[in-house]
Parts: sequence; structure tokens; C-alpha cells
Amino acid sequence: MRKKRAEKRHIQGDPKFNDALVSRFINNIMKRGKKSVAQSIFYDSLDIIGERTKASPIDVFKKAVNNVAPVIEIRARRVGGATYQVPTEVRPERRTALAIRWLINYATERSDKAMALKLASEFISAANGEGGAVKKKEDTHRMAEANKAFAHFKW
Repeated sequence: MRKKRAEKRHIQGDPKFNDALVSRFINNIMKRGKKSVAQSIFYDSLDIIGERTKASPIDVFKKAVNNVAPVIEIRARRVGGATYQVPTEVRPERRTALAIRWLINYATERSDKAMALKLASEFISAANGEGGAVKKKEDTHRMAEANKAFAHFKW
């Protein structure tokens, strides 16, 4: 093999909490390079969580991400003309990436006014083990469980 593997870029922590996970989440919220807007949306949602739950907002956020992160997923694998849905374990990096993506997508679908409100309510419901993002994780796990018979096609 001629080329080297790409080096992993390490994301710096965010300005408020100095946390890499928060920084990754803000980068995922961001649209058209408007980081300050994304930061204000995220921090406002944490303020809302603090008001609603009386718990530490950053802990609620981290619990939500952990509750949504999938352990196993299915991937399509072609074997002799047939495509099988093979359950595979999810790498830790991808696990958090999927959790972040699902939280943002299901927060966007909520019917609140501002994005900060939507995010806050999605975080709270995810931390309590309910909400759209948690349902998505459970569906993913259910699909993987149903296709356990094809686990021997792993590569």
C-alpha cells in the first residue's frame, strides 16, 4: 500500500466547558460556517435544560448522548448475488457521531419555536430514555437482533 492512513484530527474543547464532545456537537449544529450562531443555540439550550431540570446541564447532555449512542448496527454485505443485512459492532468514534446526528435531526423535527428549545427538549427526553433519537437507536438494535442469523458474514 503506497498511501498512509489519514491522521486523526483532534478537536479542541469548546470555549465554555473545554469539552471535545461539546465542540463536536456545536460543529454538527453549525450551518454555512456560522459557528457563533451554533454556539449560542447550544449554550441557550443548556441554559433551558438548567431551568427545566435543576440538574447540571452538561451532565444531562452527556447522558443524552450516551443513551442515544448505538452499540450495534446493520451493514449491507453482498455475498454471491444476494445482499444480506449483517449486524456489526459500531466503532466508538462512529457511535458518538451517530448519536450527535440523530439528536440534531430529531430535535429539528420537534414542534417548538426556537432551535435551542427543540434541542433542550430532545436532550431532556433522551436523557430520560425516550424521544425520537432513543427510538432510532432501539430500532437499529432491533434490526441488528432480527438479522443475527447473518452475523457469520462479517468481514
